[in-house]
Amino acid sequence: MQSSHLQNKHCVPCEGGEPPLTEEQENALKPQIPTWLLLRDTEHRLRKQFTLKNFKEAVSFVNRVAKVAEEEGHHPDIYIFYNKVQIDLFTHAVGGLSKNDFIMAAKIDELS
Repeated sequence: MQSSHLQNKHCVPCEGGEPPLTEEQENALKPQIPTWLLLRDTEHRLRKQFTLKNFKEAVSFVNRVAKVAEEEGHHPDIYIFYNKVQIDLFTHAVGGLSKNDFIMAAKIDELS
């Protein structure tokens, strides 16, 4: 697992009114979370799928992610498929990606 300085930062409350990150800003942050997909279709977002041993382990992982999300005040979309967990990150308030999404991705990587 590659470490980055992002996991040491904290999410900043986002009330909207700010623009999403530019593609250049996204490209600059992406190397710090190399195993995440950067999707640029209708809304820019980050996505990663984690494979765990079984359903119980998947739910346990989701609970750890939920704890960090609550602490940071930044909540991902989480999908469970038996032993797989897919996490999507984007900032609804800006209609795309913010630095918070990259911070959360790094923090989630630390849990896996």
